[in-house]
Amino acid sequence: MNRQPRTGGDLVVESLAGLGAGTVFGIPGQHALGIFDALRRSHLRYVGLRVENNAGFAADGYARTTGGVAPLLLSTGPGALTALPALQEAASASVPVLAVCSQIPSAGLGGRRRGHLHELADQQAVFAPVVKSVHPARTASQIPSALAAAWESALTPPHGPVWVEIPQDVLLAPTTVPPVTGLRAAPRTPAPRAELIVAAAELLGSAVAPVILAGGGVVRAGAAGELRRLAELLDAPVACTFGAKGAFPWEHPLSLQSWLEDRHTTELLADADVLLVVGSGLGELSSNYHTLRPRGRVIQIEADPGKLESNHPALGIHADARLALAALGDTLAETLAGAAPAAGRTGRGAAVAAELLERVRKRIDAQGLDVEQQVLAAVRAALPDDAPAYFDMTILGYWAWSAWDARHPGGMHSAQGAGGLGYAFPAALGAAAARPGHPVLAVSGDGGAMYSIAELATARQHALDVTWLIVDDGGYGILREYMTDTFGTATATELTRPDFVRLAESFGVPATATTPQTLRADLTTALTTPGPSVVVLPALLRMFAPTHLEP
Repeated sequence: MNRQPRTGGDLVVESLAGLGAGTVFGIPGQHALGIFDALRRSHLRYVGLRVENNAGFAADGYARTTGGVAPLLLSTGPGALTALPALQEAASASVPVLAVCSQIPSAGLGGRRRGHLHELADQQAVFAPVVKSVHPARTASQIPSALAAAWESALTPPHGPVWVEIPQDVLLAPTTVPPVTGLRAAPRTPAPRAELIVAAAELLGSAVAPVILAGGGVVRAGAAGELRRLAELLDAPVACTFGAKGAFPWEHPLSLQSWLEDRHTTELLADADVLLVVGSGLGELSSNYHTLRPRGRVIQIEADPGKLESNHPALGIHADARLALAALGDTLAETLAGAAPAAGRTGRGAAVAAELLERVRKRIDAQGLDVEQQVLAAVRAALPDDAPAYFDMTILGYWAWSAWDARHPGGMHSAQGAGGLGYAFPAALGAAAARPGHPVLAVSGDGGAMYSIAELATARQHALDVTWLIVDDGGYGILREYMTDTFGTATATELTRPDFVRLAESFGVPATATTPQTLRADLTTALTTPGPSVVVLPALLRMFAPTHLEP
């Protein structure tokens, strides 16, 4: 009996399986066929998409759901380049996607320019500025070590996408390297320095008006419990960035929720005598477009040392959010035990939070946006508490950044890291692949939906439980608003689009047209029906007025 010899492709799938992978995403290509051939000899589950960028988004959604590494299999040149936007999103949002890409044959490397199909002058140089780290493997024996190093890098905070590149001939050639069985990766989690925790505890313990801003690093570190304990110890109100949805209970008395694009929240953060920022670099969106200017002391806990004090002077603590919050909580519990609270602070936090939210509600309610609030409330009511929602860069998604109650850490995701279109549906497919049998919601506008429409075939083929809500307003709605507000009229924002209901049905995916009045019932039906479904809402929604443009 002739057995097909093991190849470099087998080393790839054996290594991925040994490191803990169970599912891989991607699209086959000529140079990567050695990997895909080896998949049939492995126990790895393959989820194939129709566009490489969507495969990257699906891997992103899978990684956010599992908290682990999501392998993404790509082919040389055009296939790899098509996935760049997805890898940029993973980098911006600190998502551990492991891209394994083929390369032209070894004989063409080193600048020899022999005219191979898909040849780039320096493929890994294209990806190096986007991903966290690059790991080329040029021989079969290098493959397991390269993958282990990449896996370790992806999961070492700050998490992020990584790149492994292997020539076509190495993937196809028979190998004498034994089957991979002893591969290990040991991610390193940065712990806080003791003297920094003591200094931070002293500042917070003596603060009269402390406020906490929780970023996405709290969710990634699994630090929701530590955050709540610290907030309650300090009686400190907590605001969550758009990437930290669910990190703090929405209805908690100390919750400021996520109205970061509101000047009232910006003013409250700026007025804190001590502002504790955890897991955020205070970037454009988290700082209300850089209008936040703290007047008190800032303490910043961040796993990415490059983000420490990148926007504001602070007591910077390079550490994992969970480890730092736990240490800070322990230190403060000892410090505050038996001590009188700082003057004027007892019970202050809940009153401050309630007053802030009332001011925000009055500002929003004065703008005549009842339909928008009705639509978002209907979506929230239809979605089970434990089901995640994935929002595209669409007006309803922008509303969700501020107004969505995620109900649990990781309950809401969007492409707000890099801001690319087409994220929601493929990312939701990845999340559904991670939790078979559990509903997932994707929300897109008609413009963003067209980026991902081919993945209806993927949803159908793999019977993934994703309900896709498409808000059809006939164009790029948010850009229409931006241009109209800025220039008085919009250009290049109006779109011809298909009949989304009939189009979905042509893929064998059930679909329905809905209205704001029937949306809750139609979404509830779709979410409780196994398999993919589409709900189309024709509606022209508006955004609430921005405050960062006010004098």
